[in-house]
Amino acid sequence: MKHPFLQVKDLRIQFKTDTGLLQAVNGVDFTLEKGKTLGIVGESGCGKSVTSKALIGLNPKDFETTGEVLFQESDSSTDYLDLLKIKRNGPVMRSIRGKRISMIFQEPMTAFSPLYTIGNQIMETILLHQTKDKTEAKMRTFSMLEKVGISDAEKRFHQYPHEFSGGMRQRAMIAMALACNPEILIADEPTTALDVTIQAQVLELMKSLQTELGMSILFITHDLGIVAEMCDEVAVMYLGKIVEHSTVQELFKNPKHPYTKGLLQSIPKIGQSHSRLASIEGTVPIPINLPKLCGFHDRCPERIPGVCDQQEVAMTELSSDHKVACFLYKDHIKTRGESLEPSNSGSK
Repeated sequence: MKHPFLQVKDLRIQFKTDTGLLQAVNGVDFTLEKGKTLGIVGESGCGKSVTSKALIGLNPKDFETTGEVLFQESDSSTDYLDLLKIKRNGPVMRSIRGKRISMIFQEPMTAFSPLYTIGNQIMETILLHQTKDKTEAKMRTFSMLEKVGISDAEKRFHQYPHEFSGGMRQRAMIAMALACNPEILIADEPTTALDVTIQAQVLELMKSLQTELGMSILFITHDLGIVAEMCDEVAVMYLGKIVEHSTVQELFKNPKHPYTKGLLQSIPKIGQSHSRLASIEGTVPIPINLPKLCGFHDRCPERIPGVCDQQEVAMTELSSDHKVACFLYKDHIKTRGESLEPSNSGSK
């Protein structure tokens, strides 16, 4: 029997603010298979980055985190280590973070220290996890810079982050994340600030390195076009919860949640230059002291009055590879004689 490489169960993250308790992540579940790519997609503020940082203990100390993050101890073992129970800056987590699980951060200019050269910052990871020989670590750094497409690696090694362009900094960030051949790569919107040409090059680079190293990728993005190109499975997040989870092919062919449909309809299509793009009205509400109901109901064109605004909705398994959290697919609505078809009576 095949065991998931990483299992996240009922992950909840909250922290105090001046106006109340903010529930950033509210019961997230997903698994990541060896050598596969899982995309987590959603609007800004839905909890994607907070979720990814929780896996390796990078959220601030005042973030209260509960649930389980089970990481397989080795390829040959069926035993799991709960990363949430490990001291965030203890020896066990430090042996995992950067070596077995690495992360490409959203903005490389702030992720790199401006006080040290690019080469020294990449080499630091290698010295910590791979070898204590500085000459060998430097040669490995040269090799990684060349592998991610940075020419004249010896010269670039001695340059500072401000001397690199945005695309070059992103490549250097990938080189640092992959320097120790990690088993899992967390990529938090790694192409957001890049132009289309450099973005395509970076995505192709990540796919080729994944094939070469056999690693798993957790790809955080708001761009469904990138999800279609990069991912095997996709989890759609909204207001701290996963509202739909399926294979990429199934999601694009047969989306179920009204939020997923809205995201797909907002993607520009060939031949649509003279028509207005669809949009989802409103914004993601701030998750402070929210009532127990469907978080998307006030923006949803298919909402069911008296149902969606009265109770929380749990995940429904439509098939072995497709799950959705929506009352349109709940059996108890059928018993009340209410249609599962979209209702215009509650539309804005």
